This record gives sequence, C-alpha cells and structure tokens, in this order.
Amino acid sequence: MLKVKSPFDNSLIKEIPLANEQDIEKALTVADNLFQNQSLWLPAHERIAILERTAEIMKSRIEELTKTAAQEGGKPYNDSKVEVLRAINGVKLAAEHIGQIKGEQIPMGLTKASENRIAFTTREPVGVVVSVSAFNHPLNLTVHQTVTAIAAGCPVIIKPASTTPLSALNFAKILYEAGLPEGWCQVTVCKNDVAEKLVTDKRVNYFSFIGSSKVGWYLRSKLSPGTRCALEHGGSAPVIVEKDADFNEMLPSLLKGGFYHAGQVCVSVQRVFVHESIVDNFSEQFAEPASKLIVGNQTDKKTEVGPLISPHEVNRVEEWVNEAVEGGAKLLCGGKRISDTCYEPTVLLNPPEDAKVSTSEIFGPVVCIYSYSDREDAIKKANSLDLHFQASVFTKNLDIALDTVKKLNATAVMVNDHTAFRVDWMPFGGRDSSGIGMGGIPYTIHEMTREKLMVIKSDVL
Repeated sequence: MLKVKSPFDNSLIKEIPLANEQDIEKALTVADNLFQNQSLWLPAHERIAILERTAEIMKSRIEELTKTAAQEGGKPYNDSKVEVLRAINGVKLAAEHIGQIKGEQIPMGLTKASENRIAFTTREPVGVVVSVSAFNHPLNLTVHQTVTAIAAGCPVIIKPASTTPLSALNFAKILYEAGLPEGWCQVTVCKNDVAEKLVTDKRVNYFSFIGSSKVGWYLRSKLSPGTRCALEHGGSAPVIVEKDADFNEMLPSLLKGGFYHAGQVCVSVQRVFVHESIVDNFSEQFAEPASKLIVGNQTDKKTEVGPLISPHEVNRVEEWVNEAVEGGAKLLCGGKRISDTCYEPTVLLNPPEDAKVSTSEIFGPVVCIYSYSDREDAIKKANSLDLHFQASVFTKNLDIALDTVKKLNATAVMVNDHTAFRVDWMPFGGRDSSGIGMGGIPYTIHEMTREKLMVIKSDVL
C-alpha cells in the first residue's frame, strides 16, 4: 500500500494500493485492445460530449478538487483553486479542439505522372498513450496528459507522482461518470521499476513525461522503436532587467513568479540579471516583500508559500543556499528552514557563478539577483546553462525588448512579465536538456494524432 501524506505535517491523507507487473500487463492489454479494434473507437461527437460533461461535473466540485490538490501537493489553497479552474478550462479547450483535427488536400496533376489523381490527408489516433506526471500540479498536469489523448481518440494510461496520486484518481472517476467507456483512461499508481516496464512496452505508441531530466532522458533511451515521446523537464529561468524597467509592474510580477508554489515550478523565476544602476534599489524593494510572505500550512487560506514536497528537498535547498552564502553571496532575506517541511523565501545577491543555485534548477523558494553592466554579457550568462525553457525581459524600450527576445535561448520569452506565465492554449515546453516536444492542449492533441494520405486515381479526374 502507498501512504499518501500531507507535505506540511506528514499526516496521513489516504492509503491506496500499488499496481504490480500483472496489473500493468492488464492495463496495457485493455488499452491495446481498444486501439486495435476500430469498432470500439469513440466518434468525435461522443468525445466532445464526454469532455463537456466532465467540465460540468468538475465545476460542481471545485471545492472538493481544490482541497485534494492542496492537501497532497502542498500548493496553497488559493493557488490550488486557480489550478482547478485552469484544469476545467483545459478540459473545455480539449473538447473545442476536437473539431480542429483535420488534414489537407495535397495537389496532384503537377507532373504527367500525377495526372487523374486527387489526394488528401486525414489525421487518426496515434495509439496507446502512456503519461508519467509530476507532483507540482496534480490535477492540471493530469488533465493535460489525459484529455488530450481522449480528444485525439487514444486510450491513455497515466502514472501520477507517488506523492500526489489522489487528484488523478479522482479525475478518472469523473471522466467515467461523464460517460467515458471503461478502459479509455486508466490510472496506475506503481513503483518506478514497474513504471519503466509500462513505459517501455512495445504496445505504447506515445509517451508523455513531466518530471526530472535524469529520469525523462533515461526512459526515452529505453523506449520501444517507433514510440513517440514528449519530455517536459525543469529550467533555470533567467530574467533581464533593464534600467528603464517599471518597478511598480515588475516587482509584484517577479515576486509571484519566484515564490509561487514555493518555487516548485519548472519555469519559476530563478536568475534575475539587473542593470548595475538599479540593482541596489531593486534588491531592496524585492527582498522586503519576499521576507513578509506568509509561509505555512497549504490548506490555510492565508498561506502564500506552502511546504516543499518532502523534507529531503528542504535539506537540499538549505545546503545550496549555505554553499552560495559561504561562497560570497549576500543574503538579502530568508536563508533558513522554518521546519522540516518549510523554508523561508530567500533572496541572494550575486552568488558565485559556479554555485549550485547559479548552475542548476533550484526548485525551491530561492531567487538569485546578479548585477550587470552590459546587457550582451547578461544574455550570455543567461544562456550559459543547458537548461532552456522560458525567460523574460523588463524594459520600456521596444528595440531592446525585441533584441533580447531574439538573443535569449528559450522556447518563450515574456516581455514585462514573469517567466512562469502560461495559458493552456499556447505552446509550452523546454528545449535542449529541458525537454523535447511541445505541450499546450492543442499542440499535444496534434502530436497524439498521425497523418494518413489517401490518393485516389480515376479517369474522370
């Protein structure tokens, strides 16, 4: 049995059974049979109706879904409610996009050999989808990795994080309540070695992974030939702050982007490069509100920063911050553990370039500020890591903004907004070590379909 516990006080929430290899084989057999027998495929209108009913059921259970996500994941109650609302919108987006799954006409008659022919493509389901999810958005990530498959017409098996399986299990129940036929969405809670057997099975046509780069790239290397994949890993999000930046707009934005969910977001604000003429003023005005953020039990509606997912992560963040301070970083606020599960929102000024907080994804409530005199040098440092996901620049100069966007190595660059901005219909994903493939509801649905060409030969054409 798996004991699901609150990351704040380690209290038991629920015990659930763990799947074994026989359970995995059964799940794969069910999913593969659904895909291989085209008479069992779900027509587009049925998929739309199921997802529309799913969204309506979720709307009636916002409070219940919010409490579950907050309890198991550690994200503060108010932010968890936002996650639930996003998840509902994601289900709606998937339903709406089903009507956009379409092919195109391919021109014929352009050569003698292609006369008397008409050709067009269609898109059909790619096959069995297996999704492995992360803990930090237990409901919304589940939605992104399941309803996209259902919208595309694919049976899906999702393996949620072992720390946060309850939201995924609840969501699957809602899908079935909304009329999804049995077997089209299966939740498998299992240990990593069992999950590897699931992911690498030859019956898997598409593998979706959200989590650590070490695990993701390893599993990709083990995939069966022909299995498509999308990997979404972490980043070390850089921000360039020019001397003309608007403090009133910028500071609240960066504060949210840096400490939302205690920094446990793959695109959290981490490395802020500030022009030397304003760095002292910026540092002071940023650290002051950071030091006043309310840290505590995520189910308390007053909490702004909740716990880290495990005591191990608190230990790691503490070690990284201590290393940076011992190496010469100036501690502007925070820098101490509050308990075994909570760590103070921390701001460091000019940590060493070779410190872990400067070279790796922190995934904790820590923001680093670096002074620069030349923007080109700041961009070079921002690009120096092999982690490239989202970035941002703050300036009122349009030319500088466009030039910075062009030169930053990132899949998305926000202008005058924090790095963690996202809406679920936009492309979202890392590049280089940060991932492969592009997420976002419509983009994932497209990836979960494949093209088929039909060429018709007729003398009447």
